[in-house]
Amino acid sequence: MTRIIDGHVHLSSVENITKLNAIREFVGASRMAIACLHYDPGSNPAAFSAKSAYPDRFYVFAALKHSAGSNSNAEERVPPLDEQLARLIDQGADGVKILETKPDSRKALGIAIDSDYFEPFFTVAEKLGFPILWHAADPPEFWDPTLTPKWAADEGWGYDTTFPSYDQILGEVENVLARHPNLVVIFAHFLFLSHDLSRAASLFDRYQNVSFDLAPGVELLYNLSKNSSRSRDFFITYASRIVFGTDIYDELTPQQAAHRAGIVRRFLETADEFRVPEGADKLLGPPEDGLIRGLNLPSGVLEMIYWSNFERIVGPKPIIAQAR
Repeated sequence: MTRIIDGHVHLSSVENITKLNAIREFVGASRMAIACLHYDPGSNPAAFSAKSAYPDRFYVFAALKHSAGSNSNAEERVPPLDEQLARLIDQGADGVKILETKPDSRKALGIAIDSDYFEPFFTVAEKLGFPILWHAADPPEFWDPTLTPKWAADEGWGYDTTFPSYDQILGEVENVLARHPNLVVIFAHFLFLSHDLSRAASLFDRYQNVSFDLAPGVELLYNLSKNSSRSRDFFITYASRIVFGTDIYDELTPQQAAHRAGIVRRFLETADEFRVPEGADKLLGPPEDGLIRGLNLPSGVLEMIYWSNFERIVGPKPIIAQAR
C-alpha cells in the first residue's frame, strides 16, 4: 500500500476528532496535518487535542491570534507574534498556518503580511527553520465576477475593489520572502500559480526552502491539465518541492473525503482523462466544470510528493510536547 501523508486537512471541533481519524483511515493516509484557522478560537485546542488522542497520526499547523481579528476580545491580552510562536512550539506545534493573506482574511485583519507587525514572527520562524503552511491569495479569477465559479461566489469568495488584489497579496508575500529567504514555507494550493508555471519555477529557483501543496482549489487540476506534458515536466523537475494535500475537513463524509484524495491521486498516478466524480463535496464544484488529465508520474516522484518531502520539511513524526 502506498504510504501517504496528507499535509493539509481541517478539524472544526474536539467532538469530531474521532471522525477525522476515521476519515484518515478510510482514505488510506498514514498521517495528516491539521491546519488551524486564525479566526476560530477553538481551532488550536481541537488540533492539539487530536494530536494528544492520536499522537502518531496528526501533525498540527497552529494558528496565530490577533487583537484586530475575531478570535480575541477587548479584555484579552494578545501576545506579540514572536511570543505566540514560542508558546506554540512549547505546546508541540509542528508548524504555523497562515490564512491571514486569503483575501477575505486580509481585508478583515487590515494588516499587510509584509508590515512591521508580522516581522518578529518571520524573523524567529526563519531563524528556527520552523515550517509555515501559508495560504496566500486565491485563484485570480475570483476577482472577476464573470469568471468566479458559482460555488466560490456562494462562499463569499468573489472579490471586488474593496479587497486587496491578487497581485498586491502576492507582492506582499514576495516582499516577506525577499527579507527572509531561508523561511521554510509550504504554500497551500500551489500558491494559486497553477496557471503560471514559469512564475512558480522562478520562485522555486530563488527560494530553496519554498514548496507548494496540492490541496485543491480544483482550478489547480484544471489549469495543470491544459498542458499536461509541460506540467509533468515541471513536477519531475521540482519533485522535491511538491507536497500532497487534500483540504479534507471533518464535516465531509468518508466518501466525500475519498473523492478529494482520489482525484489528486488519480491526477498524479495515471494518464486518465476524467472529471470530478458525482457525490464530491460542493467546494470541488460540479463535475461538468472541466476535464482533469493525469500526469502518470514516476514512482520515485510519487514517493517524494506523498510523504518524503513532508517528512523532510516538517519532521518524520509529529512533535510531542515535553511535560514540564
